[in-house]
Amino acid sequence: MTPPYSHALPHTAPITIITERPLWRDTLVSLRIRNYRLFTFSNMVSMTGTWMQRIAQDWLVLELSGSVAAVGITVAMQFAPMLFFGLLGGVFIDRHSRRAILLATQLALFVFAALLAVLTLTGVVEVWHVYIIAFLVGSVTVFDNPARQVFVNELVGPTYLHNAISINSSVFQLGGLVGPAISGVLLVAVGAGWSFAINAVSCLFVVGALLLLRVQELHPTAQAVRAKGQLREGLKYVASKPAILWTVIMVAVLSLFTFSMPVLLASFANDVFRVGAGGYGLFNSLLAIGAFTGALASTRRRGIRLRTVIISAGVFGLLQATAGFMTGQLFFSLVLVGVGFANLLFITGANSLVQLSSNLAVRGRVMSVYVLVLLGGQAIGGPLMGFIVETWGAHVGMAISGMVPVVAASTIGVILARQGRLRLRVHLLHAPRFVSIEPAPDARPAGPATSTIPVEVTVGSGAR
Repeated sequence: MTPPYSHALPHTAPITIITERPLWRDTLVSLRIRNYRLFTFSNMVSMTGTWMQRIAQDWLVLELSGSVAAVGITVAMQFAPMLFFGLLGGVFIDRHSRRAILLATQLALFVFAALLAVLTLTGVVEVWHVYIIAFLVGSVTVFDNPARQVFVNELVGPTYLHNAISINSSVFQLGGLVGPAISGVLLVAVGAGWSFAINAVSCLFVVGALLLLRVQELHPTAQAVRAKGQLREGLKYVASKPAILWTVIMVAVLSLFTFSMPVLLASFANDVFRVGAGGYGLFNSLLAIGAFTGALASTRRRGIRLRTVIISAGVFGLLQATAGFMTGQLFFSLVLVGVGFANLLFITGANSLVQLSSNLAVRGRVMSVYVLVLLGGQAIGGPLMGFIVETWGAHVGMAISGMVPVVAASTIGVILARQGRLRLRVHLLHAPRFVSIEPAPDARPAGPATSTIPVEVTVGSGAR
């Protein structure tokens, strides 16, 4: 059992959050804030460009090398920096202005995308060029991704944070819907180079939006003063907060096995259904359709619980495993939509729970741990799934990528149930709740010294 965290972090002031399901007219309520609206528009353009580059990059490597394993190495190169340096990035973010960090990272991403575009359009690009640029982009992501996560709180404040996180996910998946479709057309018509060029321009939209923000309307958080032991302090904090710890563990499992979809879909497009670059882009767009729908659905949530996150992870894995058993392209495509939907319900829930459960003074470090396992795990998962696919085939790879998270979610669910003295009850005649989780008959009220692992997390008195 993890002891309560007692390090002398300043208490986060009590925060007001939305705990009731919003009216339909308030589904996108955080967009009423000018700064967030401006940032979201630029983010929409940027995410479209990012997805275009991601699809074009993976297909370019497949064309140059003829190897799915090489695509896995590309994924590893892009996410390896987060795996090795992600925690240091979190310390840096807690100490410095997130807006300034994002300005620097977006300019760097512009340079790398433009370089890859030039190499490709001039016909001199080689696989090792893509590897190096993927590594450089991943190095920038060490700072860009957690800074972006924390900066949302500065744009909207805590009241609308959950709504803003869901909208961010919707924007990411909207880019995932439009980007692969455009990139697929460009790959067939003119090659990968123009996708990289468009992504380079999209980075400048974010730079422009950051410069146009009304700084006086931001909700700034205090920057941590440089001191020894801040990295260790952040890790202890994560370990002491069950809602964060179990969520991060579940994200780590999914990152290793389930989030390597570029490798899996490239194999299905190239080796199973033989639909080429256009089909690869279509598969990613179908995944994004489901994910976009899931992200919009998540804006209707009243709150988020640890058990909801774990259950949604299990459902996500089960659907992905099901896709592995689909031998027809039509049914495979339909299941991909469901996979995308479950993916976003999980990821928005996990992101919200981690942010709302963490102290503002250490949130940058907490989010760096979260992003480390989310992205860094793919540095291992990409080559791993590439090896599995090349050894046993795409169907086996997809099935394994889903079943491992199902086993993990079930195991964590049993642990949480035992810690919380809960049981699963089935009510055949009590619609709409046919299944419920209730205290066991002999469960005693939890006193101050009982289990520190809650099944439900309530936020309202401030994260400590």
